[in-house]
Amino acid sequence: MGSVSIKAAIVGGQGMMASGLIPSGGNYKNVARKVMDHALAQASLSFDDLSGLVITGLGAAGAPFAGRQVSDISCQARGCHCLFPSARTIIDIGGQFTKVAKISPEGRIADFLMSEKCATGSGRFLQVIARILSVPLDEIGPLSLQSEKPVEFSTNCAVFAESETISRIAEGAKPADILAGVHRAMAAKVSMLVKRLKLTPDIVLTGGGGEDRGLAQAIGDALKAGILVPDFPRLTAAFGAACLAREEQTANSGGQNARPGNGSEAAL
Repeated sequence: MGSVSIKAAIVGGQGMMASGLIPSGGNYKNVARKVMDHALAQASLSFDDLSGLVITGLGAAGAPFAGRQVSDISCQARGCHCLFPSARTIIDIGGQFTKVAKISPEGRIADFLMSEKCATGSGRFLQVIARILSVPLDEIGPLSLQSEKPVEFSTNCAVFAESETISRIAEGAKPADILAGVHRAMAAKVSMLVKRLKLTPDIVLTGGGGEDRGLAQAIGDALKAGILVPDFPRLTAAFGAACLAREEQTANSGGQNARPGNGSEAAL
């Protein structure tokens, strides 16, 4: 239950069976119900078919379902470990913050850092620049990769960077060059967080930032390392939460804490 969107993932014996993602809006509970209903319909299940439920994210306390609450960074770690067992560093670029975590070979959090509140450390910065340039968010990555002369931003402040972007447009800078410059600025911030934790490959990029190919490349260039990106980077925390629910259900099978069901576990 994130600040920008609420996601659901249902995991069965063969991995992720279904998922859903809807903007959070102003009513977390209603959106959570809609996302869950969408995922259940996709998997042809009812809520009572679920044998476990884990809830994570900023709005977890306001969930309309009863389930175990786990921190989003722990769920990210579990999800990335299930997808990439070799992962040792996670970069999660969300709508409000960027989080960097080191994880153990078992998929547990060893250490993590979070960006300051400035928007340049989050996906919000990309949204602002996309609005100024009138470029759809899903076109930012491919367009930035066409840049021949990336713009150098002279500030790390999102407010001033917004003004600087407008000035560069007036000077005739191409949108591709502006976006490539924005990616470089964000990558510089991310690389500082990663280096503070001591770079340990393999590195996985999650969150909305993982859907931006230009940003992924810029981060890889800044770190001089390869970057792994899941097929569903915005769903990894929900997927990890569902994996935790499955593990808990397996451990409790035959005990009084196990819920009846068909072996499917869900997460928000």
